[in-house]
Amino acid sequence: MSCPICAKDTDPKYRPFCSKRCADIDLGRWLTGSYVIPGDAVEEEDNPPELPPRRPH
Repeated sequence: MSCPICAKDTDPKYRPFCSKRCADIDLGRWLTGSYVIPGDAVEEEDNPPELPPRRPH
């Protein structure tokens, strides 16, 4: 199996990546929203759901 970032052989320690660097690159892509699932855009609701009242301690 090859690393999905750089195509080098994978290292069992970082599987499916070859190194911590490539694992971090992948994580960064997830955190910045670079990876998306194709589909129709969903509009957000104008009124978010209300949270239940907090109970006093």
